[in-house]
Amino acid sequence: MPNNSPRSAPDDVSKGIIEQLQEDGRRPYAAIGKAVGLSEAAVRQRVQKLVDTGVMQIVAVTDPMQVGFDRQAMVAISASGDLKRIAEQLAKIAEVVYLVIVAGSVDILCEVVVTDDEHLLRLINTQIRSVPGVLRTETFFYLKLTKQIYNWGAR
Repeated sequence: MPNNSPRSAPDDVSKGIIEQLQEDGRRPYAAIGKAVGLSEAAVRQRVQKLVDTGVMQIVAVTDPMQVGFDRQAMVAISASGDLKRIAEQLAKIAEVVYLVIVAGSVDILCEVVVTDDEHLLRLINTQIRSVPGVLRTETFFYLKLTKQIYNWGAR
């Protein structure tokens, strides 16, 4: 889960490192160093600091449909009460992979990844709807993953 505590913005060199890793998360530190003007050791230290402070994560991004999860969905949640508290409870659910408090006709959006429709039903019925403050859910099934990118850079 992201670290939302106040922090200073990354400097231009750190932003360059982030952009290099967004293009290729396996890019060697020596190659990144050459691109941003640092030594391999300095890049390693910067990357570790960016990870430790929650500015970035280094992960393998997969298409869930190709690794045994046959259903992805976005669940729109209308809630009443402390939205941060409700979101904290929802964030504890393993199948929730993305969670945001939003402004609009609903209060919270959460993306879920499950093995099948029965799993989705159990998740919504026994876990999501049982969180105190959740009033209503609306589920949007993903039919096809068309675009998923993470190389938007750093501003």
